[in-house]
Amino acid sequence: MSDHPDTSALARLFGRRVLLGVGGGIAAYKAAEVARLLVKSGAKVRCALTPAAARFVGPLTFQALTGQPVACDLWDAAQELTAGHIALADFCEVAIVAPATADLLARLRAGLADDVLAAALLAVPPRRWLLAPAMNEKMWASPAVEENLGVLRKRGARVVGPGVGEMAERSHSGPGRLSEPAEIVLAAAEALRALDLEAQASTSVIPVPVRDLAGVPVLVTAGPTREALDPVRFLANPSTGRMGLALAEAARDRGARVLLIAGPTGLTPPAGVEVVRITSALELEAAVTARAHEMRVVVMAAAVSDQRPAERSPQKVKKQEGEELLRLVRTPDVLAGLGARFAGQPLAGRPLLVGFAAETERVEEHARQKLERKQCDLVVANDVSAEGAGFGASGNAVVLLGSDGSRAEHAGSKREVAEAIWDAVLARLRV
Repeated sequence: MSDHPDTSALARLFGRRVLLGVGGGIAAYKAAEVARLLVKSGAKVRCALTPAAARFVGPLTFQALTGQPVACDLWDAAQELTAGHIALADFCEVAIVAPATADLLARLRAGLADDVLAAALLAVPPRRWLLAPAMNEKMWASPAVEENLGVLRKRGARVVGPGVGEMAERSHSGPGRLSEPAEIVLAAAEALRALDLEAQASTSVIPVPVRDLAGVPVLVTAGPTREALDPVRFLANPSTGRMGLALAEAARDRGARVLLIAGPTGLTPPAGVEVVRITSALELEAAVTARAHEMRVVVMAAAVSDQRPAERSPQKVKKQEGEELLRLVRTPDVLAGLGARFAGQPLAGRPLLVGFAAETERVEEHARQKLERKQCDLVVANDVSAEGAGFGASGNAVVLLGSDGSRAEHAGSKREVAEAIWDAVLARLRV
C-alpha cells in the first residue's frame, strides 16, 4: 500500500492518545516509523518496550520521535512516576502492539505482567488493543500461535496483518511479515472510529446508524485468486482485498446478512459475516454459483486471475536450459456467467449484480463495455495505476456506471467508497 494513510483517516487520530507497545522481534525497527506517522497525524503517543525490544531498537529513538519518556523497565521508579504501567493504561485510548511476537501473544493470552508492556496491557481492555503480529512463517503456522491469537480475538482484540513476503532470514518467505507502518496507523484510526461508534451506541442521546439493509442477503467477493503452476508457484495479482472487506463491513453495519467469499489475503475479515475461503478462480466460481440464487445483491469485488496454467505440475518445476514456455488457458468469467444466468429476469426475482472494472487506460470506455457485455446493473470503475487508488491503497477513486446510463464519481477511504456503492445499490432496490 501507499507509504502514507489517507488524510481522512489521519484526521481521526488528531489529539487521540495512543500507546505504542513494541515487542522483541527484528521488525521492531518498523515501529519507529509507526511512531513517526502517529505523531505526524497529531496523535499523542507514549511508548513501552519489552526488554527484548530494547535490544533491537534503543528507547532513545522512540523518545526522540514522540517527545515523551519511554517505558522499558517495570522496576524503574523514575519511569513509574511518568510512564509507569498503570499511568500508561490510564493514558491510552488505543494500544498498538507492533510487532506482536509469538512470545508476547502467549504472555498476553496468559495474562502475565512480567514486563512493563505486558503489565500496562493487562490494565487496558482487550477491545482497545490493536495487535500487529510479526514472526517467521513457520512460527506463524504454529497451532499454539493460532490458538493464542484466536483467544485474544475472542476477548475483543483487533488484529492487523500479518502481511506476506520476505522474512528477515532471506531464505524464508510467506505470511508473518509485519504489516507496513502506514497500514498499522490506518488500522489504529479505524479502531478508534469503531470504539467511538460503540461509545455512541451505548448512549441514548446519540441515534443508532440507519440499518437500511436490515435482513437483506448480500454476497461480496474480495481479494485475489491464485492459479497454481506447481506446489510452490502461482499466477496472481496485487489485490489485498481491502475494498471487498470494506464493502462487507459497511453492509454488515447497515444490517445486511453478509456472505463474504474471500481469496488469499492477509487482512482479517470483519466480524459478524459468514466467510467462505477460496484460492482459485474455479473455486470462486463454484462458491458463487452455489449461493448466488439466495442473494438480493451480488458484489464481485474480487480481482480474479483471467488466466491459469494449462497444466499444474504435481512437483516443483525445475529450471531448464534454454527458453521455457508456459501455456495459459482462460479461467471462468464468473461475473459474465451470473449475468447470463439471470438475463431477462426482472430485478424483483434475481440478485442485483455489481461488477468491478480495474483498468489502466480508457477506464470509463472499458468499464461501459464490461457493464453491457456482462449484463450488470452497476459497474465500479477505477484506475488501478492512479496514485493512492490502486491495489493495496487505503483510499479509492471510482466512477459508478449504471445500466440505466447513470454516472457518479466518488473518492475517499475505501470504507467511504463502499458506503457510496451501497447507497447506489439501495436506490435501485427501492425502485
